[in-house]
Amino acid sequence: MKIQVIQGDSFWYYSQLFGISLPLIIASNQQLNPNQLMIGQEVSIPGYQAGSYTIQANDTLWSIAQTNQIPVDLLIRINPDVQPTQLQIGQTITLPQRVTNPLIADVNNYTYEKMIADLQQLIDLYPFIQQQSIGNSVLDRDIVELQIGTGARQKHINGSFHAQEWITTPVIMLFLNEYALALTNNSPIRGLDMLTYFETNTLSLVPMVNPDGVNLVINGAEAAGPQQDFVLSLNNGNTDFSGWKANINGVDLNNQYPALWETEAARKPDAPAPRDFPGYEPLSEPEAIAMADLARARSFEIMNAFHTQGEVIFWGYQGMEPPASETIVQEYNRVSGYEAIQYVDSFAGYKDWFIQEFRRPGYTVELGSGVNPLPISQFDEIYQETLGIMLATLYM
Repeated sequence: MKIQVIQGDSFWYYSQLFGISLPLIIASNQQLNPNQLMIGQEVSIPGYQAGSYTIQANDTLWSIAQTNQIPVDLLIRINPDVQPTQLQIGQTITLPQRVTNPLIADVNNYTYEKMIADLQQLIDLYPFIQQQSIGNSVLDRDIVELQIGTGARQKHINGSFHAQEWITTPVIMLFLNEYALALTNNSPIRGLDMLTYFETNTLSLVPMVNPDGVNLVINGAEAAGPQQDFVLSLNNGNTDFSGWKANINGVDLNNQYPALWETEAARKPDAPAPRDFPGYEPLSEPEAIAMADLARARSFEIMNAFHTQGEVIFWGYQGMEPPASETIVQEYNRVSGYEAIQYVDSFAGYKDWFIQEFRRPGYTVELGSGVNPLPISQFDEIYQETLGIMLATLYM
């Protein structure tokens, strides 16, 4: 919610008034100079929504504050036009409401549009979450990157490289929501003080690398727009796209990277297909290019690519992984129960290229078990298993 600055206000005072840590208020108002607040400026207070209250007989601002367990000065700050001594029955005032539960609830059939709608709510409520587009899909959907944290240590998690593995997207989104919720309620997650990690890390999230493919799997051929006839032809006329892994061009985005790409291409389909076609050359697809550019632009210490399924973590590539990779994956194994596998006969993936290019720890994490697309009934179990990995990414 937003409040207006009055004389004598400071970010520190707002921190005390609302019970929100000062670093979160500073991060939510990056356009403002904390040392030069001006009367009338709007300041965003994260973790609060503006509710309303109708004045009853015998009400005073003090009694309303007492009933709602908030400082009376807070009521005065968010109701600058209200005269405390002239309250009238039936008058409506603004009442701040601290949000104490996650906003994200509907994780089934998690389309691009659901993600964007959830993101808008999250960023409105938690303006310390930063959002940008790192590129566009074939059908011109934004590939959204989110950042949370102000620290120097850069970490990264992505999901839905593969269309039918869309359940990875709400896993990431719910974690973002619960992270922000823990910060604004001064509450730990599994005993961890999240503000510590907010101040030491900047966590980069790309929840949906392949938005066109995800919508195709969930909504069918109409989601392909001008590519509708094309995807139907690749799918042998079948209107069930639940087995589709590729982007809307029929290219497998996780076979697109110049890390033994030629080896992979020699044993994969040689033309567009619902899955496994690595393209006619590496980095031909806009989604793959966007993810490569993102990694080059940052200095990610750790990269996690979330896929399904198998409950395994692949962590090596041609002996190029640094010694720290094994230490980290052992912790991932401890907190999730997922099996750590160093090498696998599969190349040209984002994890492979990341390790090859930067010699830093990179992981392909296969969430859940069964047949893709995994049923949404597995979501809670998958989330709890993966939560440990996401938290470990922050503290390792």
